Amino acid sequence: MDSLEALKKAKIACPETGIEIKHTVCAICSPAYNCGVNAYVKNGKLLKVEGMDEHPRNQGLLCTKGQSGRGYVCREDRILTPLRRVGERGEGKFEVISWEEAYAEIAGRLKAIREEDGADAVAFVGGYNKWHRPWLRRFAHSFGTMNYGTESSTCMTAGWMAWKIATGQLAGPDMEHCDLLLGWAFDPSYSGYLKARTAERQRSRGMKVIIVDPRVTPTVEKMCDLHLRPYPGTDGALALCIGNILIENGWVDQPYIDRYVHGFEQYAAYVKQFNSSNIEKLTGVPYEQVLKAARMIHESRSMAINENSAPIPHHKNGLQNYRAIMALTALTGNYDREGGEKPTLHTFTHQIAGFTTREDEFADGTEPENDKPVVGSARFPLWFHMEREMQLVDLPRQILEETPYPIRAMFALGFNYRMLPEDKQAKEALRKLDFFVNADLFMTDTAKLADIVLPVCSSYERGELMTYPGQYAWYTKPAIDRIGKSKSDAEILCELARRMQLGDPELEAGYEKNIEFIISNLDLTMEELKKSDVPLHVPGIRPAKPGERLEKGLLTPTGKFELYSELIASHPEWGLDALPTYCDPLDDADPESYPYILCSGGRLPNAIHSRLHKVKWLRSMRLDPTADISEEDAKAMGLKEGDMVELYTERAAITVRVKPSYRIKKGVIVFYHGYSEADVNALMSQKHVDPYSGFPAYNSTRCGMRKKDTDEKIRN
Repeated sequence: MDSLEALKKAKIACPETGIEIKHTVCAICSPAYNCGVNAYVKNGKLLKVEGMDEHPRNQGLLCTKGQSGRGYVCREDRILTPLRRVGERGEGKFEVISWEEAYAEIAGRLKAIREEDGADAVAFVGGYNKWHRPWLRRFAHSFGTMNYGTESSTCMTAGWMAWKIATGQLAGPDMEHCDLLLGWAFDPSYSGYLKARTAERQRSRGMKVIIVDPRVTPTVEKMCDLHLRPYPGTDGALALCIGNILIENGWVDQPYIDRYVHGFEQYAAYVKQFNSSNIEKLTGVPYEQVLKAARMIHESRSMAINENSAPIPHHKNGLQNYRAIMALTALTGNYDREGGEKPTLHTFTHQIAGFTTREDEFADGTEPENDKPVVGSARFPLWFHMEREMQLVDLPRQILEETPYPIRAMFALGFNYRMLPEDKQAKEALRKLDFFVNADLFMTDTAKLADIVLPVCSSYERGELMTYPGQYAWYTKPAIDRIGKSKSDAEILCELARRMQLGDPELEAGYEKNIEFIISNLDLTMEELKKSDVPLHVPGIRPAKPGERLEKGLLTPTGKFELYSELIASHPEWGLDALPTYCDPLDDADPESYPYILCSGGRLPNAIHSRLHKVKWLRSMRLDPTADISEEDAKAMGLKEGDMVELYTERAAITVRVKPSYRIKKGVIVFYHGYSEADVNALMSQKHVDPYSGFPAYNSTRCGMRKKDTDEKIRN
């Protein structure tokens, strides 16, 4: 092989091969990290990806998902052109149309419905991912409705709500300075990989680690001093018992509590019921281990809690469990302290970078006055009070029942009905709509139900504003040619706003002009951002000092860390508890008929939601939908690895393979969501949800399991 062929085969970027390296961003798990990527490009086509060394966030690293960038962007089911449905809903029969035809039909149908039944008859839904949400929110408002909702109805936001109830703003662990890490559902080997680097570094410097997780994870095996294994959904009882032990032994920071904490007396009285007499029965964790954890907390100089906003809230008692965990920070004086929890503010599109922008001012600049209740606001009043958007868990019900009023159309970006519990109902609701538009990268089962399908481009094909911790901002550039006739989500919204004559000149001005407004409070211009090929440090930002927020007063009604929420207490009509109370997480299904706890919130290193199951080399890591079960349960049922079982509830059944493992607790089944051929959300109940946040109990649903014939195929 000659030298040129060798260079080409190795995909070496140089003039001889014609291959260029272009800096861009991976947004597969956006907005988690938005890691910097070196895209190897030739003639506008993506050849391979590597981590970007110059990037302040990932510094050359990429996870398994990020390494799949080429396979993800170039999936065979990319939508290439606008499409109009010509067959039955769900049949997948479409005809190619132009963008102008698509815009004309969308504009005509949506405006006609608004004229007939009002703007609230149209729901605007943002699915995955999250970068376009300020534009969709503003578009919905300019159209005239508050019926805007997102995939965050079942993802992440409940954790943010818990922080805002307690302190008025978000917070994150100061892992770099703590000497004890309380990792509640902390598993960076599979999810949030960059945190593993920090934890391992601090561990080598003497940091102690307590992990709370029903599973034995790689993190437990590699860096754990104490592992507490509660049953799914019992985290709140465990945290309240730790709080009780700290109080009983005088291991709390009383001067800190007296000055900065509200509701301590009520909390202290409540937690007395979680003690040595009942905690093992409630959680499965022996009292001696709980006592050991409390003693480790007491003996630590500083404690940071890494609580995960995916697994913890997905229970009937999820938001309250989250509050109970966070209360330990207040009891020990570790909120707004070095090595504890650092108060933070939202920067841009779900990122926290150490500065604020004018995003909210842009997104809510045309908010209308509603004369009709927003979807889900009556059922989940705390959610609507704090988030000012639909709770999508209630949307299928309202479409089907038409109460308190009909929803006739939906305009969606990246919506997947499989995000919802008992999603057969969601599918039926989409079938009932008069008009449904969905924009996506891929032809999903949800897109097949749409009347108009719009092709959107990936982060490799667009330019956009990104922000990063450490006060960094970056305006990326397209790295490759757009695939097919795809457009960016924001571009679609701005163009459609012009076509529909919404009377919103700012939205009609386009994405770049909007970004100019959003960053106009910073000492950094759009021109400077566009000139740079790497993230820039935003000048003029003074990082907050530990204790500064406490001294100013927290953004709560009392100005303190609220163990007793005055917001909730001021609304008795909501029927919610002001203290972080605990209730049994399981549904009321018969435990003899459904003896197992189904937990579907786990993560795999090769998957996120349904987005990567059709990337072949990633799918090969777990080819078939597989449930992890305990070795004890496998032995009792005569199951071995690869055998087929049926998981079932009152609502549905799915057929999957099993993998017996010592990592799983007896009586618990862990399954990984996103498989269309084994749709675990079909098993969940749309009534078994958290009344505080509306989040479904994906991690604690009673189910049954029975062995199937080995030659039976996996079915949907």
